[in-house]
Amino acid sequence: MNKIWRGWWTLLVVYYAHMVEYRAELLFWILSGSLPIILMGAWVEAAQGDRFSLDAIQFARYFISVFIVRQFTLVWVVWEFEKEVVQGKLSLRLLQPLDPGWHHFISHISERFARLPLVVVLLALFFALYPQAWWLPSFEQAALGGLAIALAFLLRFLFQYTTAMLSFWTERASAIEEMFFLFYLFLSGFIAPLDVFPPVVSQIASWTPFPYMLYFPAALLIGLPVDWGRGLAVIGLWALLLGIVNRWAWRRGLRQYSGMGA
Repeated sequence: MNKIWRGWWTLLVVYYAHMVEYRAELLFWILSGSLPIILMGAWVEAAQGDRFSLDAIQFARYFISVFIVRQFTLVWVVWEFEKEVVQGKLSLRLLQPLDPGWHHFISHISERFARLPLVVVLLALFFALYPQAWWLPSFEQAALGGLAIALAFLLRFLFQYTTAMLSFWTERASAIEEMFFLFYLFLSGFIAPLDVFPPVVSQIASWTPFPYMLYFPAALLIGLPVDWGRGLAVIGLWALLLGIVNRWAWRRGLRQYSGMGA
């Protein structure tokens, strides 16, 4: 067991060093994910008319939470895996005594640590410019929110990595991910909190994995009323289902893999 942990730790350190080399590029990635801050301005202005269940401060805190959650749940494995399959680079991974998925998973984890200082600086700048939105989560909110963010990342990774398995049958698995991203935009709470949607839309969305990738952890961080027990259970069910489909598709896909491009 110690040997396994040392191997994972080595991978984490190596991928962290690799990510830090591109820290300037990391800043641009973080800034490209600042759309929630732009949307916040629109919803804060709309909340002035008291037409929604959330007030202007709650909208501001919600979109800041969305920004934070997005920074820790961003996933790009489908593009990397597709490239490995199409170019034949997966063959080298298969020679190693470690499932290729762990390389992608650990590289994502190390990237979180690399971007953390930049995220803290941007948040400090935002709260300096808009101090009314400042809040300090309670211990319960921080604990549940942190757990939900970790599980949201795991769910997002499993969802995209399972989609990436389609690379064995098509060279455009990333295009299918982009189609799913449209559902993610509207059902995850990225564009607007689910509280402002019609009840029927919120109920349908609650059975999909998308709200638990973004809205659920963001709501927990700022204390919006959500059933955290049910939320964690739904995440667990979706993660289990995606894990089973992923392993099935991996075994079937390897039979299709020919190392083209190698």
